Amino acid sequence: MTRIKICGITNLDDALTAIEAGADALGFNFVPHTPRYIEAQNAATIIDRLPPFITTVGLFVNEELSKIEGIASHCHLNVIQLHGDESPEFCDTLNRKSIKAFRIKDESSLSQLPNYRASAYLLDTYVKGKMGGTGEVFDWHLAVKAKQYGPIVLAGGLNPDNVADAVRQVHPYGVDVSSGVEAKPGRKEPAKVRAFIRAVREVDREWEQSS
Repeated sequence: MTRIKICGITNLDDALTAIEAGADALGFNFVPHTPRYIEAQNAATIIDRLPPFITTVGLFVNEELSKIEGIASHCHLNVIQLHGDESPEFCDTLNRKSIKAFRIKDESSLSQLPNYRASAYLLDTYVKGKMGGTGEVFDWHLAVKAKQYGPIVLAGGLNPDNVADAVRQVHPYGVDVSSGVEAKPGRKEPAKVRAFIRAVREVDREWEQSS
């Protein structure tokens, strides 16, 4: 099955809605001065209320290792997602599973993937001046090529209307959505969350029935 991560969680209601709809993972944005930023204590309070078997992911951009580890420990994060210019050596020092994000502009954007020993590679759309959360789609053929390097989490402009086509074309390890299921930045729209997850699961069932 395609793993589904709902990112940019800022409140318990959105977290529980995503879980009830069938999300596998929730993402918490610890990047200050961004629309979906959440303080560590608030994230810890939400995570403490979650049922078991849900993966919690902390998103960081060019943050100090000590702060990442401190927040990860305090919030009981399962996975660290790095969206900045972190080096392969930096990623290797993490004591948790990691997802390294790459902003995809063209095929040359894939050249750095084999330098990293991440648990998965998240592919987002390159937009000048933005580290992620662009809400724009990139060429999914590049995501297919990236699969040779390891598990791929597809992001960038996904929404309930296009995610089924994305999953059919790329067959990624997972998909990641934030703005595509929002009512406004930092607040999810329950109907969109459910429609997004339903669309992914319908493709999963198609593959299961055809195999």
